[in-house]
This record gives sequence, C-alpha cells and structure tokens, in this order.
Amino acid sequence: MRRFLLLYATQRGQAKAIAEEICEKAGAHGFSADLHCISESDKYDLKTETAPLVVVVSTTGDGDPPDTARKFVKEIQDKTLPADFFAHLRYGLLGLGDSEYTYFCNGGKMIDARLQELGAQRFYDTGHADDCVGLELVVEPWIDGLWAALTKHFMSSRGKEEMNGALTMASKAFWRTDPVKPELLHIESQVELLRLDDSGRKNSGVLEHNAVNGGHSTALIADYESSLTHSVPPLSQASLNIPALPPEYLQVCLQESLGQEESQASVTSVDQVFQVPISEAVQLTTNDAIKTTLLVELDISKTDFSYQPGDAFNVICPNSDSEVQNLLQRLQLADRREHCVLLKIKTDTKKKGASLPQHIRERCSLQFILTWCLEIRAIPKKAFLRALVDCTSDGAERRRLQELCSRQGAADYNRFVRDACASLLDLLLAFPSCQPPLSLLLEHLPKLQPRPYSCASSSLFHPGKLRFIFNIVEFLSNTTTVVLRKGVCTGWLAMLVESFLQPHTHASHANGGKALAPEISISPRTTNSFHLPDDPSVPIIMVGPGTGVAPFIGFLQHREKLQEQHPDGDFGAMWLFFGCRHKDRDYLFREELRRFHKLGILTHLKVSFSRDAPVGDQEAPAKYVQDSIQLHSKQVARVLLQENGYIYVCGDAKNMAKDVNDTLVEIICKEAGVEKLEAMKTLATLKEEKRYLQDIWS
Repeated sequence: MRRFLLLYATQRGQAKAIAEEICEKAGAHGFSADLHCISESDKYDLKTETAPLVVVVSTTGDGDPPDTARKFVKEIQDKTLPADFFAHLRYGLLGLGDSEYTYFCNGGKMIDARLQELGAQRFYDTGHADDCVGLELVVEPWIDGLWAALTKHFMSSRGKEEMNGALTMASKAFWRTDPVKPELLHIESQVELLRLDDSGRKNSGVLEHNAVNGGHSTALIADYESSLTHSVPPLSQASLNIPALPPEYLQVCLQESLGQEESQASVTSVDQVFQVPISEAVQLTTNDAIKTTLLVELDISKTDFSYQPGDAFNVICPNSDSEVQNLLQRLQLADRREHCVLLKIKTDTKKKGASLPQHIRERCSLQFILTWCLEIRAIPKKAFLRALVDCTSDGAERRRLQELCSRQGAADYNRFVRDACASLLDLLLAFPSCQPPLSLLLEHLPKLQPRPYSCASSSLFHPGKLRFIFNIVEFLSNTTTVVLRKGVCTGWLAMLVESFLQPHTHASHANGGKALAPEISISPRTTNSFHLPDDPSVPIIMVGPGTGVAPFIGFLQHREKLQEQHPDGDFGAMWLFFGCRHKDRDYLFREELRRFHKLGILTHLKVSFSRDAPVGDQEAPAKYVQDSIQLHSKQVARVLLQENGYIYVCGDAKNMAKDVNDTLVEIICKEAGVEKLEAMKTLATLKEEKRYLQDIWS
C-alpha cells in the first residue's frame, strides 16, 4: 500500500465527510490514507513529511478558513519562514465554498497560495467545489482523478518497479511532471476499477439494473412526472454508478435512564457557553409585513460575556420538538425516547480511524440527542442515501434511492433532495419501507450547529445588555406533502418570547418580571474585523438593508456615547444606506435612525423602499440600496478614494452584496476615470486594507 497524508479543515463537517470518503476509497485503489484534522498538529509534521499530501478545506464567514485551520494558517503565514520551507512537499488540494459569497473558496485558496510561496508543488490540480450549484459536481470527478494522480506521483518519484502490473499499465499514459488535471483522468480512473475484486466491484463499480421496479416494468410508470419518489426515462432505465457503501462503525445500546438531569449546557462547544435570560422582545414590523422581524434583548449583566459593536455571537438552539417526536415515531422509538444512548465502536468495523462522534454527549437520552446534538434538518448526503438503500425492502423504493445517490441521478438529487431542502424525516416518510437502525442516523447526521447573529447594540448604550434582531424564517417544504416550516433557531426563539412579545407600536419596556424570563445559551464568535475604525475622525459608509442594519445600530449607539464623552472630539461623517420593502411596514428602527440623524451622529440617512409606488408625479425614488449608492456616487467615491474612509456591507450575500459590489466598481470607473479591471483592483486593495468589510449570509 502506498501511503499519503490526508488532512481536512472543516467548519460544519462537509470537508471531514469528503476526506473520510477519500480515505474509504483509497484502499480499493492501492493506497493507504493517513487521515487527520488539520488542527491535530501533534499527529503529523509537514516539515518532515515525505508522502504526498491531500488537503480538503472548507471556507467559513466571508472567506475565512475554518476555525479548525486558524492555527495552521497562522503558522504557515509566519513571514520568517524561508521560501524553500516546503520545497520537499507534493500536494493536491480540494477547496469547498459557495459562489454566492465574494471570497469563493478563499479558505482553500489561502492555504494553496501559501504552500506555493513556501516551495511546495502540486502533484494534482486544485479543485474548487461550489455549494451554490452542488459540491458533488466538482468533488466526484476530483476524487475520481486523484488515484491516477497519486499513481503517477509514486511512479515518477519511486520508479516503476515499486508498482504492481495493473498500476504500471494504467499510469503509462500519464508519465508527466506537470500537475495532473482531473478532467484528463476519467479513463485512468476507469482502468483502476479493473483492479477491484468482485466484492469491491459490487460496492463501487457499475451496478447493472434491468430497469424493473419491484417486479413492474418501467413502462408502467413512464407516464409519471419525476418526483422525489419516481423517476422517468432515461434515468429509470439506466445502469447506475452508485457510491461505495459507507462502512458501519457505531454500536448503539439503549438503556433505561436513571433520570439524570440534562440541560443545554450539555451540548458540546469549542467556545465558552453562557446561560442568559431574555429580558425583552419586540416585534419591529407590522402584522401585514411580508417578513416578521423581532428584536430580542439578553441580560448579560451576571456574566463576563463582552462584545464590541460589529461582533457576532452564537445562539445554541434545539430542533423542533414536533419534528423530533415525528422522527421518533417513524423510527418506532417513541417509547424509548428517555432511554440513555450508549455508544461503542464496532470491533469489526472496516472504517479507518473510526471514533465516537464528538458532538454526541455520553449517557444522554435519545430525545436529548435528537433535540440538541444532531442536525435532523440536514440535507442527506449521497453517502447517507446509499446507506439507506440497504435498509429499504421495497424494490421500487430501493431503485429510486439508488438513482438519487448515483452519478446518473445527480440532476434528480439536486432538484428533489438538495434544492428542496429534504430532510431525513422527509425521506423516511417518502420511502416507508426504509427502516434504518439508530446507529446509521448517529453515523451520518451532522452536528446541530449554533446559529450566528450580529450584535445590534453597544454595551456603552445598553450596559449589561445584548440585543439582536432576526426575521422569523418561514418556508414551504414540498417533498411529499406541503408543510410550512420555520427556521430551526428563529422559530424556536419566536416561540420562547411569544408570551411577552411587545407589538411594534408599543414603547420599549423590559419584561419586568411579568413572565418567567426564559434562558438561552450563547457563545462568543471568533473575533472579526467588522468593527468601527480605531480613528473616529475617519468617515464611514454603512450599507445594511433589512436586518443587515443590526450592527450599524450598535455603531451609532457607540458613536453617540463617544461623542458625549468627547464633545470636542473630531468625528468623521457616518453614512447609512438602508432599504426595506414598505415605509410603513418594515422600516426597522425608524424612530431611532431619525433621532441619530437629527442629533448629527448619523450625518447622511438614505432609505429606499423597494415595493412602495411613487406618490403623485414625483420621480421614482431609489428602489434598492445599490440604486441609492449610485445616486450619491461622487460622495461615495470621495469618501473611499480621497478621505481614506471605510465601507461596511451587511446582509444578503446572494443578491444585495454582489449588486453593491458591482455598483462600487461602476462608481470607481466613472468617478476615477479608470477601466473596470483597475476599479476591481482598487476594491481588492480596500479589502486588503480592511476598509471594505462585509458581514453577509445566504
């Protein structure tokens, strides 16, 4: 077996799952993968590593490396390292990202570029997978091509005699010194399949089906439109390439509980967790607004939790109780919901480096684990679907699950699973003969992630308090039956504050102890640079439509207190471009913003209403924030290009942030008289100087 080092840097588990898939497949191709999280620096040493390196890196925030890679990135960015520090290293890197964000795959690109600067060379071209269109579109061919690239690397570095006949024959056509491109390796990977014995071919080769579904000819169902549960030709009649069956590795025992206490504090977290009461909740929008926006205030006075305006924090939230109960019912485990879950690694598992999931606490009840530990709404990955195939007794249902996890069924998977946000429960309801064991869920469901929120207050203005705002997320799930679902966290928070929620027309009053203030668990987010400039005389431009205004309320409150403390101080101009649908329904913080403007703290307040029609004969006003920015192009250009000002953008990544970025490029072209490429370089420089900052989400 030829060894290679396999590292992953993950935030939500995607990179880890892909690295584990590579590790599982390695043996069938004659390789052995030494798999580690990139944070486990005591388990590997790149300075002395002689084997090829394969790295899978995700991206978090607005182009940051995952938290697990922060230490690694800091170490390799040490400016004192010589240019040949990694000259001995040969590597291949797969970056994961989302093109809805400005810095697509930046976590991987950052590590890739620095490895090159330190002398490392690629043996395989870098892949950039896009979660916006489906990671598997790049991930699957990249993994397929990896084996031939590794083969070629070992051939060129150690000589043909070290490789067996099949590998030698397969790699002759790829005897090159440049990095191997994934698209050139399809034939090579097919040749590799010839090496598989019968058992290997059964799991990972081409599965032949005679297009019979449960004994019925596909001609009988050809009239159906395709759906989650039904396919149509040509897919329904195709031979399928399906993934290898993921090896089982968990042994689960349910034991009657001794009735021990369980709390949110039992949930695992890298950061310190604070239990804090909700002291106030206000509805900021009218009842006829398209989205309902709530402001929630937390009392942090009895903790040492601290924050700056612009910071974000995590809310640790549970899954919907009704969804948990429905899942327990479907799994036929409702009568054992209070049983304690005991986990062990199966002694005969074929999974390399199998370990107990860190996010599942020991000796907790089944109900607690499904409520607080596992993301039961997670979109099942193809490997999970593949495992469900073997738990399904009905022939037609088995075939459809095989199609959905196959290469040939990629479009159906994207349409009916990924884009439809189908959950495990949706699949189990759609495929009633599927009866997975609990162990399978614990192996495949990822950790329930805390939800991040921007601080919408300043501790100078609200001592001992932390405020944040959010829209109650609502969407229709239409996998088998149409169901209105709420966001995991926003739906839970809305339910918590329902008994003391103040309507938007009422003045803001604290809870006052009338209702028992519920407590929630929060944790700090790793520090970011979305903060006010150190020099208060520098002008700033804030762009925040909808709930994107949250951090800017904190900025303005902070500035008001600073100006009170330093009445003779030199304070720069503050611009705010805010947008919403309707002036009378969802103009968030209207009175507060007008007050800041009247006091001169907010020097320029520009508001656009996208759904309000112009009144009378007046000219149509700016519809979106980017239109409003365009109307003030000279002033915006002056702030950014002549006065060394800052621009902050907060809100939707998919449309708004991109449109604002494009508008800024146009403004720089027009006002500075430069070509588009030069304008883009100017914006890139502003980003490098941390004068163009984004806090965006999709």
